[in-house]
Amino acid sequence: MDRTEKVIFTNMCMVTDGAGNVLVEDRASPDWPGVTFPGGHVEIGESFTDAVVREVFEETGLTVSHLALCGIKDWTRDDGTRYTVLLYKTRRFTGDLASSDEGEVRWIPLRELTSMRLADGMENMLRLFTEDGLSEQFFYMEDGRWVEALK
Repeated sequence: MDRTEKVIFTNMCMVTDGAGNVLVEDRASPDWPGVTFPGGHVEIGESFTDAVVREVFEETGLTVSHLALCGIKDWTRDDGTRYTVLLYKTRRFTGDLASSDEGEVRWIPLRELTSMRLADGMENMLRLFTEDGLSEQFFYMEDGRWVEALK
């Protein structure tokens, strides 16, 4: 039995400032609009850590370090490809904050995040960043509809 599957790897990073604030991005894309954390695709041959450092820099102007992998979000698309989002967090960064074509970035108090217009799925994904004991947000099809499982 072949256990190989086609996978798309992406990442997302929750950057905090140590004073209760979190860096958010208000996405400009109509494909997945709303407030989320910076991140993007892992390029072929690129390490996962290098990819998240690059994506955060491209979208925010900040260079992050001391990254901690804190969860995974994944599902299988209609074409059979597994889509995997590696979730990281850090309090370490350097640089000057700057928005990009991806969307406007800004610092907000973490406690205010859930009152904003979040990107689809972001509210439960936030739990992976903030709650001990959770490590995966997995979506699967059951009776023709998507079911979400937090594990």
